[in-house]
Amino acid sequence: MDKKIEVLQQKITEAAKGGGENRIAAQHKKGKLTARERLHFLLDEGSFEEIGMFVTHRSTEFGLENEKYLGDGVVTGYGRIDGRPVYVFAQDFTVFGGSLSEAHAEKICRIMDLAMQNGAPVIGLNDSGGARIQEGVVSLGGYADIFYRNTMASGVVPQISAIMGPCAGGAVYSPAITDFILMVENTSYMFVTGPNVVKTVTHEEVSSEDLGGASAHSTKSGVTHFSCANEIECIRNIKRLLSYMPSNCEENAPRYPYEGGHESRPALNAIVPENPNQPYDIREVIDHVIDEDGEGFFEVHKNFAENIVVGFARLGGRSIGIVANQPAYLAGVLDIHSSTKAARFVRFCDCFNIPLLVFEDVPGFLPGTDQEWNGIITNGAKLLYAFSEATVPRITVITRKAYGGAYDVMNSKHIGADMNYAWPTAEIAVMGARGAAEIIFKGEISKSKDPAAKLKEKEEEYINHFANPYRAAERGYIDEVILPEQTRQKLMKAFGMLENKVAKLPKKKHGNIPL
Repeated sequence: MDKKIEVLQQKITEAAKGGGENRIAAQHKKGKLTARERLHFLLDEGSFEEIGMFVTHRSTEFGLENEKYLGDGVVTGYGRIDGRPVYVFAQDFTVFGGSLSEAHAEKICRIMDLAMQNGAPVIGLNDSGGARIQEGVVSLGGYADIFYRNTMASGVVPQISAIMGPCAGGAVYSPAITDFILMVENTSYMFVTGPNVVKTVTHEEVSSEDLGGASAHSTKSGVTHFSCANEIECIRNIKRLLSYMPSNCEENAPRYPYEGGHESRPALNAIVPENPNQPYDIREVIDHVIDEDGEGFFEVHKNFAENIVVGFARLGGRSIGIVANQPAYLAGVLDIHSSTKAARFVRFCDCFNIPLLVFEDVPGFLPGTDQEWNGIITNGAKLLYAFSEATVPRITVITRKAYGGAYDVMNSKHIGADMNYAWPTAEIAVMGARGAAEIIFKGEISKSKDPAAKLKEKEEEYINHFANPYRAAERGYIDEVILPEQTRQKLMKAFGMLENKVAKLPKKKHGNIPL
């Protein structure tokens, strides 16, 4: 028996070494942790249980039969984060560059199947050179098996992808299907085709970092939701992200202890400027409304489509998702990128029973040939569709402008919002006063001896008539016009009232969102 135990211990030690000490040292030299080190920092101490430690590949071509490593380049298993169960896989770059083989893919699929069956999140730590070329189509089939499970798990359990090294070719599509992608600056990249192929086909000279690094994808493409300075920050963000969401679509997010106090926030009264064309930072409004729990607002997609702000926070200890127009950037207009960014976030929150809070200050959709030719109509409709389809509690607060079709799209009463509040500074109208006056009173202005003075007069008339929240309140489109300082207490009461909301969509296989 002692001999057999010794053999087992040897195999465990061998598996723990991955590709060997030299390759581990090379990994550290690049500023990267190993797969097992990453899991150590991610999971609660002592909670990790490994599955498939002794799995090896079954390939016999190109000399692979003479080179086998226990685990075959991926560490898989389950554990806990803040006491809650999660399923994890961490690709090991020290073994065949973390490349995906048939056996490697089977280990990941096994974890995903268990996560679906048991209703717990899946976290993937990606660090892979792509498909194992020596295995040919078998490795490609392994990717497809993973993609299929990503799709089946979508909306059932949260899926989070951390890119901690290379992720190229077909490998990028699994993270793309998951709910959130985090990347590490300077050590990770994602692209469908690398710099060499780009140079051959388009004659462009570009580095891996510029083509598909964390900065490129967090600012230009919007592929990644979080750009992290290092791997430890990336792991902390994964933990924080999970704290706002439930383990599966049948549960609610964890509720944290909250001791209620005086919920008035007088500072909100002074944030919106007197001049309706002067910008302000909507994050100031958010910060004064949410819980002061040390966590604050956890912004998602911070550096992409900055004219809209999305992220998680807590209100009275409850998780909420926030969508807010940002007057400090492009006046808060809706455009292609901001619409798709917000639509994706709204749909995630609705998948996992996270109530939605919308702060609205939007002058309309961004005009121009670039927007029209690139599909602002279809892309703007994505946000409209996402809000209309959402059945979670939905509350809107109009802080200032709510013009035209953008008023409808930003969670208006007409598309199913549960409660709609407006501050006294709200302007709810078809368009801005000047443009409206030029159209409505065109004849009077043109006949006037002083057209500029007449335009100014008619502009004031339109403002007094429409550029306020009271016409909408008379119609019931606004439930209440509130003082800004009352916002937090009103929202806490309203979300409490909506806590047991039940809403069902018409029977269907699924809708056809305008993609």
